[in-house]
Amino acid sequence: MHQNDGRQPGNAPGNGDGDPDERYRRSNALLVDEVLGFLFAAALRAAAEVGVADHLAKGPGTPADLAAATGTDARNLYRLLRLLATRGLVAEDESGRFALTEAGQALRSDVPYSARAAILMLSDRTFWLPAGELTRCLTEGGSAFDEIFGMPFFDHFARDARTAAVFHDGMAAMSDAENAILAAGYDFPSTGTVVDIGGGHGGLLLEVLRRNPALTGVLYDRPHVLAGHRLGTAPEVEGGWSLAEGDFFEAVPPGDVHLLKRITHDWDDDQCTTVLGHCRRALHPGGRVLILDAVVPRGNAPHQSKALDLLMMVSLTGRERTEEDFAELLAKSGLRLSRIIPTPTVLSVVEAVPA
Repeated sequence: MHQNDGRQPGNAPGNGDGDPDERYRRSNALLVDEVLGFLFAAALRAAAEVGVADHLAKGPGTPADLAAATGTDARNLYRLLRLLATRGLVAEDESGRFALTEAGQALRSDVPYSARAAILMLSDRTFWLPAGELTRCLTEGGSAFDEIFGMPFFDHFARDARTAAVFHDGMAAMSDAENAILAAGYDFPSTGTVVDIGGGHGGLLLEVLRRNPALTGVLYDRPHVLAGHRLGTAPEVEGGWSLAEGDFFEAVPPGDVHLLKRITHDWDDDQCTTVLGHCRRALHPGGRVLILDAVVPRGNAPHQSKALDLLMMVSLTGRERTEEDFAELLAKSGLRLSRIIPTPTVLSVVEAVPA
């Protein structure tokens, strides 16, 4: 397979012979390499499913050894590892043994901030199958999820316990790597009530309360989600939190700070306006709403939000938003965008106050 050299095909020089078709050949090679990228995602998922990285944590191993440990076919496992090695997640030595690299450590399930559950979620059929129908989103509008699964995304989760577990475990894995950074990146009030709306298992709220022990926390979500909360595992915040069951499309608990982490990108503008309107009405005087989500930057530079935006397109009703999008959305909800605070993660803190 032809490998491109990383230069942009439109700016590439000719081959020295004045061949007018050279730039098209180079573009062809680049695009063929790019479209094969889905196979790397498939390989990464398969490696996560069989747990090969956990066995590599014990030291380098041959494909035969690793296949015996994981119950897989040695020849095919070698072929998978060889592809992962091209992205630097594993490395093959001259004796044919593979070792886990620094970049591949989070593929293990037994390390802090493991990405394994997030990989399994983001490559689950609930995202994978609709992504293959992206053209339908362009020609018909809306997501492809409903047509494939016969119901909207979150309705499917409510009926399928396996899928729900994959989703919430994957979201927790993504969040765990962000929560402490996000909690440290905002100057929370010294006292008051922080309500984590749609807060899942409570990882973000836990970090906020750890850093601000005089605050009171409320974790608000559906009952089946709250059943997996982790707030009770942290003695240092004992007595400083409570659970509240409900649907944020109907109401939200009152508070001084409302947190919405990775919530607004799931829903369209009308749905978000409903949720944010509830927040506006439930805020205590002087309160604020914090939307912790990606803010799509201007320009052509890569940014994870631009890929996540297509994920939202194919499976949900929402989208990733620009600063201008957030300002317009908040204005419709009786709120005003006061500032955006970037963080070292892909997420920013979008702060809103009553208009």
